Amino acid sequence: MTGEKIRILIVEDHQIVADGLASLLNNESDMRVVGHVRSVAESVAQAAVLSPDVAILDFRLDDGTGADAGSAIREMRPEAKLIFLTRDDSAAAQLAAVQVGASAFIHKSKAAADLVNAVRVAAAGGTLINPLAIASLLNTHRDLDRQRESVTARENEVLHLMAEGLSSREIACRLGISYATVRSHVRSVSSKLAVHSKLQALVRARELALID
Repeated sequence: MTGEKIRILIVEDHQIVADGLASLLNNESDMRVVGHVRSVAESVAQAAVLSPDVAILDFRLDDGTGADAGSAIREMRPEAKLIFLTRDDSAAAQLAAVQVGASAFIHKSKAAADLVNAVRVAAAGGTLINPLAIASLLNTHRDLDRQRESVTARENEVLHLMAEGLSSREIACRLGISYATVRSHVRSVSSKLAVHSKLQALVRARELALID
């Protein structure tokens, strides 16, 4: 790539953020933003046409995740490097990024210079993701799988109804079971998810993708 500008595709559903990134990167003498897309679907359509060297991806998109978009881009252009720039720095998001071959995972609170550096490192074939961090993420993933698999079908039903805003008595009526049984399910799932309240249980269940 010597003498050529790094071709960058921005995958971001907020226009003002995309405009800011384009302005930042186009000011670098060795970079050029070749396009901006807002969704996974647009990523598929534009990756082959625009031939990016580096894709900068938000993790949360309207029709999927940045990992979905990254996977689609790599299918069309395997040599493209992926940089995630997002506010979602959960273990699940980081693991998904690693699984699609991300070169860097950057929180949006970081300085602009961090992103510029990451683009150069990624384009040169390097990575800013520490191998130890990857190992930790994989261990976390296994732990999350164990938690997810420990929740029974009935407990999952109770979680979904809790997410709808139903009280324990209303859940009992809906499922045709006793109030005491519902309370038992809530205690059991709270123990399995290592939380101490219904609200915490719902937050944890969403992190584990047990509920939407």
